Amino acid sequence: MTAGLWQNWVLPGIGITLQLLVYSAALAAAVAFAVGLARTHRSLFVRFLAGAYTEIFRGTSALILMFWLFFVVPPLLGWQLVPMWAAVLALGLSYGAYGAEIVRGALNAVPQAQREAGIALSLTPWQRMRLVLLPQAVPEMIPSFCNLLVELLKGTALVSLLGVGDVSFAAYLVRLATQESAQIYSIILVIYFVIAFVITRSMKALERKTKANLGVTLR
Repeated sequence: MTAGLWQNWVLPGIGITLQLLVYSAALAAAVAFAVGLARTHRSLFVRFLAGAYTEIFRGTSALILMFWLFFVVPPLLGWQLVPMWAAVLALGLSYGAYGAEIVRGALNAVPQAQREAGIALSLTPWQRMRLVLLPQAVPEMIPSFCNLLVELLKGTALVSLLGVGDVSFAAYLVRLATQESAQIYSIILVIYFVIAFVITRSMKALERKTKANLGVTLR
C-alpha cells in the first residue's frame, strides 16, 4: 500500500471511526443512565416506559435502524439526516439500551442496607442516588461498559454501508485500488485491535481508581 493511500484514505478513516466512537458512546452513556435510572424509579409508569424503550431497541437491528433513520425519516419529516448523524443516532440509541440494563443491574446490586441508611439520614431520593447508590454502583458498571464500548467500536464499521468514510470503508477503497485484500484487511484488524486495547486499558485504570475511592484494591 502506497503512502498516498495511507494518508488520503486510511488515516482520515481512523479519524472518522474515532469520531463515531466518541459521539455514539456519549449518546449511549446519556441514554444508558437516563433509562437505567428510570428503570429503578418508584413510578410504575416511568418503569414501564423505560422497559419498553429497552426492549424495543435491544430487539431491533442497529443496521436497520440506521437505514430507517437515513432513508425512511426524510420522507416522513421532510428533512435529511447526514449519514454521520444517522449512524451516531442509531448506534447511540441501540447500545444505550444495552447500557441501561447495566446501570439497572448495578443499582439493584447495591445492598438494601445502604438505601435504608440513606433514608435514616433523611436524604432525598436524588441525594440517596447521588451520594449513596451511584458511588457504589458505578465501579461495578465499568467492566460491562468496557465490553459494550469495544462492541460499539466494532459496530461503527456498519456505517460504511451508508458510504461514511470510516476505516472499514477506507479499507474497501484501498482494496479496489490495489486489488490486494490480505495486506489492507490485516492492517485494519490491527488498527481495531489497538483502539480496543487502549479502551480496555483505560477502562481498567478507571475501574481501579473508582474502586480505590471505595477502599477496594484490584489485583
